[in-house]
Amino acid sequence: MGLIIKEISTKKDLKKFIKFPDKLYSGNQFYVPAIHEKELQTLSFDKNPAFEFCRAKYWLVYENGVIVGRIAGIINDKYNEKHNVKYARFGWLDFVDDKKVLTLLFQAVRRWALSQKMEYIHGPLGFSSFDSSGTLIEGFDEMPTSFAHYNFPYYPKLIEELGYKKDIDWVEYNVKVPKTVPEKFLTGAELVKQRYNLHSAILKKKKGILKYTDDLFRLLNTEYKDLYSFTEFSKKQIEALKKQFVSILMPEYVSIILNTTNEVVAFGITIPSLSKAQQKAKGRLFPFGFMQIKRALQKNDTVDLLLIAVRKDYQNKGVNGIIFSEIISAFIKNGITNIETTRNLENNLNINNLWKKFVCRQHKRSRCYIKQL
Repeated sequence: MGLIIKEISTKKDLKKFIKFPDKLYSGNQFYVPAIHEKELQTLSFDKNPAFEFCRAKYWLVYENGVIVGRIAGIINDKYNEKHNVKYARFGWLDFVDDKKVLTLLFQAVRRWALSQKMEYIHGPLGFSSFDSSGTLIEGFDEMPTSFAHYNFPYYPKLIEELGYKKDIDWVEYNVKVPKTVPEKFLTGAELVKQRYNLHSAILKKKKGILKYTDDLFRLLNTEYKDLYSFTEFSKKQIEALKKQFVSILMPEYVSIILNTTNEVVAFGITIPSLSKAQQKAKGRLFPFGFMQIKRALQKNDTVDLLLIAVRKDYQNKGVNGIIFSEIISAFIKNGITNIETTRNLENNLNINNLWKKFVCRQHKRSRCYIKQL
């Protein structure tokens, strides 16, 4: 029977698409299953607000009736219009170690992209920056953060053999939490506060974070707008992300910096790592997945740094120091020993140089590829 490729047209097949990596990586100690329910919402045309400005198709490759590969093709019209480009994206790429399977997957996306008058294809990328991006090229023996995607070492080799070239890399760091916050760190943060008349928002409960969420996304949209592959979040996307993330945020692991008129000028958001909890949940929230995640939020030795943003007129003034002096104090109090940074662009020196003030190692690297159609 050989290899055949099938475009997904039913919810049943979409669920197979979502669950395929669980089988592919079965027994791998570093693979972190995505939550199936969340994936279904993200990939469903009627549930993901990104489809207001995105188009997508999904494919599965079968060999003798068994799924051996998957891929999504995405066109983000909002991104293309802003940057005056004709780019298609590929994402949700997983496949067995067989170049013929990957060839079929890429051919499917290529044909569709050409039919839509696209000129280039790049990826792995999702609909938004909250979807996992990049192919892991370093750090195959490291635990990914809960919002990243693990892949086998043969992925980059086969992708590059099919003519895809590096467009940009993301890097990740493991940062050791010091036993105490260095005095010069605390003193420096206080001096920055006084010099620029800044103060920290008081966040005792999650409701306190909700008060600022619109301002946080507004700052995110402004300061991230020129970053690679970023598309400003719409109102509907923001509302959906609020529901998704606020429930897992812990006020003491969030720092929001305000000026004299209480405008948000910077923020940092971390969460306890959910990677091990998601492994135990095996992609399912029911019946026990919720319990695993709740336990990880309450007791953990590792946090994931989700987001950090500083308003342009306050950048390079030491505001990052205020954020980290606050949340590191909370880490020390709660027994957190490791910070896992999420994927930062390799050329984002302001952020990457920040970790060098601590004991750290750059332990993971992921790549976005590009190819002319």
